Amino acid sequence: MRTLIKNIKKLVQVERQPKLRAQGAEMTQMETVKDAYLLVEDGIIKAFGPMGEWRGTADREVDAKGRMVFPSFCDSHTHLVYANSREHEFVDKIRGLSYEEIAKRGGGILNSAKATAAASEDELYDMAQRRLEEVMRIGTGALEIKSGYGLTTESELKLLRVIRRLKENSPLTIKSNFLGAHGIPMEYRGHQEDYVNLVINEMIPKVADEGLADFIDVFCDQGFFTVEDTARILEAGIKYGMKPKIHANEMAVSGGVQVGVKYGAISVDHLEQMGDAEIECLKGTETMPTILPGCAFFLNLPLSPARKMIDAGLPVAMASDYNPGTAPSNNMQLILSMACIRYRLTPEEALNATTLNTAYAMGVSRELGTIAVGKKANFYITKPIPSYEYMPYSYGENKVERVFLNGVEV
Repeated sequence: MRTLIKNIKKLVQVERQPKLRAQGAEMTQMETVKDAYLLVEDGIIKAFGPMGEWRGTADREVDAKGRMVFPSFCDSHTHLVYANSREHEFVDKIRGLSYEEIAKRGGGILNSAKATAAASEDELYDMAQRRLEEVMRIGTGALEIKSGYGLTTESELKLLRVIRRLKENSPLTIKSNFLGAHGIPMEYRGHQEDYVNLVINEMIPKVADEGLADFIDVFCDQGFFTVEDTARILEAGIKYGMKPKIHANEMAVSGGVQVGVKYGAISVDHLEQMGDAEIECLKGTETMPTILPGCAFFLNLPLSPARKMIDAGLPVAMASDYNPGTAPSNNMQLILSMACIRYRLTPEEALNATTLNTAYAMGVSRELGTIAVGKKANFYITKPIPSYEYMPYSYGENKVERVFLNGVEV
């Protein structure tokens, strides 16, 4: 099946020599083609270029006159499978309680864990499927989904089985992440080493036995898991073939960045609390610093020093952190806008941060994240817009008109 997208006003973020990620000054680079065509064959990008150079035939033609084409967003950090919203805690935050205070009294992650335990696998799947339909409509074509709202072996396996079903039945590219070390259950408070042992000795082997996780993750932060806990859990996950990721430095300078780099984490995520030592630690590594603007916005946290990180030569990715407690928005168009408005990234840097670099943070930048021959045909056609800078500029509307995943309109 050959599909031709023709008369594209501007084809954005094309690569003729694809790279795995953009870092430092590379993040300002954004190649486009005016009055362009894009040819898709059997779900893969076959060719692109100026419309005047098009020669050939196609089984289907789509006229994109007056519209732009972008590669789909890749959202490398979500908690999309959950059972309940947490608007009551939202009100608590307005009244002055901190995220850590809510967690200590049994709210936060533990609140979601209770609801998850009470929900069936089918109920969780149906709710998550509806959320996936929402993210597709706003231009997301790939995402990583974490467990972590289980905190028991049975519930964590249930969440990961739901993610597996989503992988099997959705046109989205989905990666699964085992985050059993997301919070400390109330019954383990004061002896959390026993919970760490449960994660290592029972949960990880069972997750691996069913092949349920691509990644292993830990919430390494003040009030959650220590650097020592994190190291033990990552070592255990690596033995079972899971690639490390880290929740790091959301509440404090926790040592999470350093332990993540030590164990070859593909990404370290959050980074609201970052010093010069953390930036130096990341230099020359293969670890992607990933910022979660929606969480910082929702919790009124300090902003990660994105500008300083890029100026130091680092790559930066920006993902949604979509979850019911600290970032209840799945909108990567909003993250794109926040990257520019709050973190002072240029539109070009922001687009690289939400596509190519988030694809890297999921381990899929060889196949997604830009418009390049041989990559998967995940892209969207905008409504008529004046320029690609309009995408982050107009933060209150959905600019996406049509979505194509694996070369098929959805």
